[in-house]
Amino acid sequence: MNFNITTLLPLSELVISKGIQDWISLVSHVKNLPYGRNENREDLSLVIKEGKGSCSSKHAFLCEVARENAIDNIQLVLGVYKMTSANTNILHTEENFGLPYIPEAHCYLKINAERVDVTSETASFFNLKDAILYEEIILPSQVAAYKVDFHKKFIKNWVKEERITKTFEEVWSAREACIRYLSES
Repeated sequence: MNFNITTLLPLSELVISKGIQDWISLVSHVKNLPYGRNENREDLSLVIKEGKGSCSSKHAFLCEVARENAIDNIQLVLGVYKMTSANTNILHTEENFGLPYIPEAHCYLKINAERVDVTSETASFFNLKDAILYEEIILPSQVAAYKVDFHKKFIKNWVKEERITKTFEEVWSAREACIRYLSES
């Protein structure tokens, strides 16, 4: 699927100013940006301005550009999956933290019926599809507070329901260590 980026709404105008004229070129550009958290989760333009992004910011940015251009078959998905070293380039959860996996909130796109992950050059939804625990469609504006709050509640429930011997704080700390490792590698 491809479309020309033509609207002069803020994110599309920013993309055009960088010489990116169509969806395929934009997706390729974003996919090749380094993984990293942006200074402000709510400012999606920072993906381009800072030249980096997380799964949340990259996919929310792409979804919002599609929305600005009246493309309605591209949706932003908030999924929770069983994050392990087998499906994500992180520390070994069992060895390092005594956890079989960490429930990780992850954003990706749903284009028609296909799920697309452009978090990095090597990202592929195929690597996660069998580990998905939960999915919902969200708005790009929900990648900030809503996603973080939802993720924390999910982990708190998981600790309780699965009778995990770690506290929420210990699991969240392990998750943060894994994300730091991912950002550095």
